[in-house]
Amino acid sequence: MKALREPFKLACIQFEPVIGELDGNLKAMEDHIRTAASEGAALVILPELADSGYVFSGKEELAALAQPIPSGRSAQLLISLACELKIHIVSGLAERDGDDFYNSAILCGPDGHIGQYRKLHLWDMENPLFTPGNLGLPVFDTQLGKLGLAVCYDGWFPELFRSMALAGAELICVPTNWVPMPGQLEGVEVMANTLHRAAAHSNGIFIACADRVGTERGQPFLGRSLVIGPNGWTLAGPASADREETLFAEINLAEVQTSRDLNIHNNIVGDRRQDVYGDPKTSSGPTPSSHRKETA
Repeated sequence: MKALREPFKLACIQFEPVIGELDGNLKAMEDHIRTAASEGAALVILPELADSGYVFSGKEELAALAQPIPSGRSAQLLISLACELKIHIVSGLAERDGDDFYNSAILCGPDGHIGQYRKLHLWDMENPLFTPGNLGLPVFDTQLGKLGLAVCYDGWFPELFRSMALAGAELICVPTNWVPMPGQLEGVEVMANTLHRAAAHSNGIFIACADRVGTERGQPFLGRSLVIGPNGWTLAGPASADREETLFAEINLAEVQTSRDLNIHNNIVGDRRQDVYGDPKTSSGPTPSSHRKETA
């Protein structure tokens, strides 16, 4: 698909889902999406597990909340909103596929469901509840440009961003539920922000992270959502640590190629020494050269 190649407004929704409150979470998600769209957002990103909450008491509670994608209630709401409002939406969702559960992210657009991603790297107590992702690292060819998806702890693995960048991704959307890292010092940039700024710079790509806030069953979340340009500098945010808010940023994906030229001699992607360390490979699913196309 030939992207529009025009600048567009992106919105990262930072809010507080409530564990187990599917009706209330979906209402909050819809309200935030409609507000962002009314302010001109062409792409709206929501946090990880935005429909269900995060700290499940066990697999029984997860099973009661998780739904299939794209046929489940949560996915259908987001798809209908994307079609009605003529925007693109990325959101974390609790996905059920038969007897397996995935910490997933959906991508939908003006023409409906485009695809989904299943979190590859599970964090802490996600491990006994979710199955590790098995869809690889797809890059979706959309009307806005080439989009990749990641979820939370995936951001701690540089290979993930490099693989999608080599596959042509220009913007990676990250629904997340960041938690404090061991040794985090007061007043110092949170590790999550540091890692994602580094990934954006070292790959010459845009990265947009939508985090949640609040404390759920004793687990605090960091907030600090942000949008980063392909040079690694922040375009919007970091958001607050404890308030619901929406970050807006103007995105021009045409900047990806030019930003990779650091000077007349150096290109951040072209300078890689493949003769020494080769190229990263996806663990499963589509190869780095694969693209999934949005129909229009």
